[in-house]
Amino acid sequence: MSERRADARTQEDAQRQDAQREDTQRQDAQRDDLRRFGSQSHWATLQEAGMSTGLWFLYFFHKLAGRRLYRALMVPVCWYFALTRPVARRASMEFLARVGAVPADASRWRRWSATARHIRSFADALMDKALVWTGGLDIRQARIEVDPRFDAAVDRGEGGVLVVAHLGNLEVLRAIGERLRRLQLHILVHTRHAQKFNNVLKRLNPESGEHLLQVTELDAATATRLADAVSRGHFVVIAADRVPVASGHVLDVPFLGQPAPLPIGPWVLAGVLKCPAYWLACFKEPDDRYTLVCERIVERVELPRARRTEALRTVMRQYAIQLEQACRRAPLAWFNFYPFWAPLPGRAPGTRARPHTAESAPPSTEH
Repeated sequence: MSERRADARTQEDAQRQDAQREDTQRQDAQRDDLRRFGSQSHWATLQEAGMSTGLWFLYFFHKLAGRRLYRALMVPVCWYFALTRPVARRASMEFLARVGAVPADASRWRRWSATARHIRSFADALMDKALVWTGGLDIRQARIEVDPRFDAAVDRGEGGVLVVAHLGNLEVLRAIGERLRRLQLHILVHTRHAQKFNNVLKRLNPESGEHLLQVTELDAATATRLADAVSRGHFVVIAADRVPVASGHVLDVPFLGQPAPLPIGPWVLAGVLKCPAYWLACFKEPDDRYTLVCERIVERVELPRARRTEALRTVMRQYAIQLEQACRRAPLAWFNFYPFWAPLPGRAPGTRARPHTAESAPPSTEH
């Protein structure tokens, strides 16, 4: 009996050492990416893949041949990107391991195959973005999981802030929200690094660009305009998972087992607007059906000067918990293909957010 216990402990120790070795290798790869690519590891500097002609070809191929043949065509394309995009490949492998989609002791082939499927899921999402604006995607079968408090607020004509992430499909989310509840959305975006794809969307449907507010810094005039919109029952949509384009105002928040730098701008904005903040996501689950989830995070973001960092960390942790739950439900719907947990260049892990005014709160939504 004692020998079996000793063998079990030895096996557990070996597994623990393997996991630690794997984690060390991932961290070394992140540092290598930061050394090699520097600021190019920031999500907004990653080059847009593909040409406009290629996007049009894929759209019309899908329209003629259907989803099954489209996915078959994308298999070699996704393997090509997995082979030629080391930053995206390592980011995918790290995320899939952290979320539990790939075991820590998985073979190299299994890790690479999972990453190729991850990239194919992203290609599927791109196609759905185009189809939803041309009537080619049936959203009537989508699951709707909405907090009753959100429905009650909409019925009362009360607005708020909807915090999202780069998980799932913002275009499908917009379509469901606008068609089911006629929601008035104001979406803060940064689209300059994805201009080709957004040009294709506008050609397919000019309305796809409506209600999008292109900003890299939120000034006082914009904040005033958004406050007026919220007072009229509208909703401001902003991503809270990516580091701001023009600012380093972040806090490290536990996410999938390790602190990750998350932007404080969305929460400062919610505090300025004096309104509720809701978690909102729309992702495709394994059965190929979209699920829309809306959950209230906080009735009102309060950021007292004496406890600002503590208050921010508390509400951001609630957001991270919602994000973790969604990631575990649909791991292949995570579309942050960059070193998500890596410390920012020039910033040591754990650094506190710099003081700033409400006017400098940066938007972080990519569209």
